[in-house]
Amino acid sequence: MAPYEPTAVVASLNEIRSVIPDEFASQTGKIIDRIDPIVRVWIERSPFVTIGTHDREGRVDVAPKGDPAGFVKVVDDWTLAIPDRPGNHRFDTFANILETGRIGLMFMVPNRNEVVRVNGSARVVRDRALRETMAINGRVPEFAILVRVEEAFYHCGKSVIRSRLWQPDQAAPTDGLPTYAQALIEHAKLERTLEDVEQSMKDNEEKRLYDE
Repeated sequence: MAPYEPTAVVASLNEIRSVIPDEFASQTGKIIDRIDPIVRVWIERSPFVTIGTHDREGRVDVAPKGDPAGFVKVVDDWTLAIPDRPGNHRFDTFANILETGRIGLMFMVPNRNEVVRVNGSARVVRDRALRETMAINGRVPEFAILVRVEEAFYHCGKSVIRSRLWQPDQAAPTDGLPTYAQALIEHAKLERTLEDVEQSMKDNEEKRLYDE
């Protein structure tokens, strides 16, 4: 089957505004250039953030990061620090930051519908004193992402409300969904048994949260 080709491509913001005008000044005025107390308390309560980056060619990557609430450190009113934990060793986020130095973050707090978004520049750093403040179980992260904040703002909760994200009793059933192990075997063409890969995934999730 050939990829779908659109017949009505939007080419300018003016086209969008001709359909949906900018009637809400609060949505542009709400953006601030720092971490004030209202944004700070949200970040310090958030156990989950998505990180958006891109390379020089414009290829975009979005990665999840999660830890106990407060794992993203508010260093000062313009600076955040995100610890690196054991993962897949691809380092897509790091590679993009090293190429372009740009970053976008979205912080979520369980059982709250809103999110907080932060945009700015980023560097990969190894400052020992900073990394030590983000140690868990005695394990000091090898790297941290240092974010210089340019924009910070609260985003309304319509998307989370529509998705019913915090209503697990209304979630679609997970029966029949491929497991991570099944996807790895199929996509990476692994010559291993499903049982073997599933055991590796179980060990990874139980023993490699903070230790390699």
